[in-house]
Amino acid sequence: MSDQKQVTEMDPKEAKKEIEQTEAVEVVEPLPNQDRLDRLVEFIKTNVSEDAVEEAYINELDRNLPCIVIGSVYWDKTAMLLKESETPKLNYLRNITGIDYETHFEVVYYLLSMSSDNQYDICIKVKADRKDPSIPSVTPVWNAANWNEREVYDLLGIQFPGHPNLTRIMMPDDWEGHPLRKDYEPIDPEV
Repeated sequence: MSDQKQVTEMDPKEAKKEIEQTEAVEVVEPLPNQDRLDRLVEFIKTNVSEDAVEEAYINELDRNLPCIVIGSVYWDKTAMLLKESETPKLNYLRNITGIDYETHFEVVYYLLSMSSDNQYDICIKVKADRKDPSIPSVTPVWNAANWNEREVYDLLGIQFPGHPNLTRIMMPDDWEGHPLRKDYEPIDPEV
């Protein structure tokens, strides 16, 4: 009642503005999977390092997929934690892909928890410097990374220290350069 009284005692124009502002306030619901993302970020920061997570967001265009950008120096420890810990238990590596952004490279890992009571997936991104691109291999963590890392190495030239056999997998051994780099210049432009 006191709110109504205050509004009626105001100048009619001011009262109208106040009512419009009150009605315009929207309640923003958290995005699906936001709580899972927040828990994972906190879990990584607590168990690896406060600096391990560079960015975290929900990819609304991809099924509200939680995405976390991990610093490359923390990637091998983070990968082991995500796979071995009971809480996230991301025990399946679905896919790895590499991206050339011209300013830097990025390797994207799609991980899945296959536990029967808690199936879900996340996306982990790790950036690499353009001058000397290198990201620790996760082949010792997820054996499925073996051929994926070799493909990213072959086509983009990103090194994976710790990989058991980092050799070309698609291009011939004597091929020069890495054909998916944006600065790649083929010897024969018509090929």
